[in-house]
Amino acid sequence: MERRFFLKTATAFSLGFMGLGKLTAGGAVLSSKSGIITEPYGILLADPEGVMDLPAGFSYKIISRAGDVMDDGLFVPHRPDGMATFPGQNGRTILIRNHEVNSDADPSESAFGKNLEKLDQFDQNLMYDAGDQKRFGKGGTTTIVFNTQTQRLEKQFLSLSGTIRNCAGGPTPWNSWLTCEETIEVADGELQKDHGFIFEVPADAEQPVDPVPLPDMGRFNHEAIAVDPQSGVIYLTEDRHDGLLYRFIPNKPGILSEGGRLQALVIPNKPGLDTRNWEEQLVHIAQELKATWIDLDNVLAPEDDLRYRGFKAGAARFARGEGMWYGENAVYFACTNGGKAKKGQIWKYIPSPAEGTREEGRNPGRLVLFVEPNDGNVIDNADNLTVAPWGDLIVCEDGSGDQYLVGITPEGQIYKFGRNALNESELTGATFSADGTTLFVNIQHAGLTLAITGPWKQQ
Repeated sequence: MERRFFLKTATAFSLGFMGLGKLTAGGAVLSSKSGIITEPYGILLADPEGVMDLPAGFSYKIISRAGDVMDDGLFVPHRPDGMATFPGQNGRTILIRNHEVNSDADPSESAFGKNLEKLDQFDQNLMYDAGDQKRFGKGGTTTIVFNTQTQRLEKQFLSLSGTIRNCAGGPTPWNSWLTCEETIEVADGELQKDHGFIFEVPADAEQPVDPVPLPDMGRFNHEAIAVDPQSGVIYLTEDRHDGLLYRFIPNKPGILSEGGRLQALVIPNKPGLDTRNWEEQLVHIAQELKATWIDLDNVLAPEDDLRYRGFKAGAARFARGEGMWYGENAVYFACTNGGKAKKGQIWKYIPSPAEGTREEGRNPGRLVLFVEPNDGNVIDNADNLTVAPWGDLIVCEDGSGDQYLVGITPEGQIYKFGRNALNESELTGATFSADGTTLFVNIQHAGLTLAITGPWKQQ
């Protein structure tokens, strides 16, 4: 069975790229456009428990399940999504986890029980939107304290409440998690407040934080963020088939409540560039495009027209911007439906040495199309992603059929690292522990959070 799986995967790789494609005896594929596609950890072995197939030497542990009772007496919400880790006390890792739960979801998907039996016990002043208690903010974040030495979960609790569809987000250099609402729902009598915002959750919070939105970062279908630690500039993706790539320049780096400017990316001399490559290959692999940025106004966008106003001003168009991560002096982000086959792209933005200042025009940031295989057997709709301690990307798929964790080297070489053997759910939230020993990932529709260990590459 393993041999059949290997041959199927290797053959799919060989068909996944144009140019010189030759399947070698070792299973690697040579491509004139994408280098060697390798299996650096070996083939995936079938998991006897039927949860996650991994290479030899690697193992996983289910550390949290939707519906588990947490240390605060509430239940682990369903649909775990984007995550990040932070160093905790005594070598612990703090893991903050999103929950992509809709306002009209079954109450059992919330932290308050299938009959909302825990709701009256919760301080609703700590809920962003309590709604009418039938339709309300059922998403939010949970925080986990994990001991990587013993591979044990030591504590978990609700850390943000009353928000909707917390999909992705990103860590900050000042040790907080920016969680993003992937919705534009508005107050309508059932919901009490507008949604579509970013909220900040400090890693050291030991109880639910005061849920304060950051309006200057815009109101739109947020997906993920990444922070450039050199400049303090924050980049944002928009999960729309015709979204923008945004950046936020804070008035005071690290203090987002003080506001700032929201901007959209423009490619000079190519106003309104359609980077999606759906009808025509307007952007090619490894092509570098100089970038400029334009200010956006009325960023609360009550008509959900922020991207349209951006297009009119010349902003580039992207195909469902999703996962985003800063690493290796660049910002990587996935466009889930990019490419002619709509199977996804991964982009790299290299900030200017003077990013966000008046001097950046002399040496502007650069946008590069990093990966666009146009074959679901190679990458099937890239979503959440992270940069591993040794520089590879680890990408979660959100396509159809088998869903994988996909590795991509800095040179663009692609390999399969893990397979969801449980169901066809997307994988979400890939992120490494603060000490680099453990990869955390979710099987979203099953409500599972896994910790994966093994012989990782050295930095």
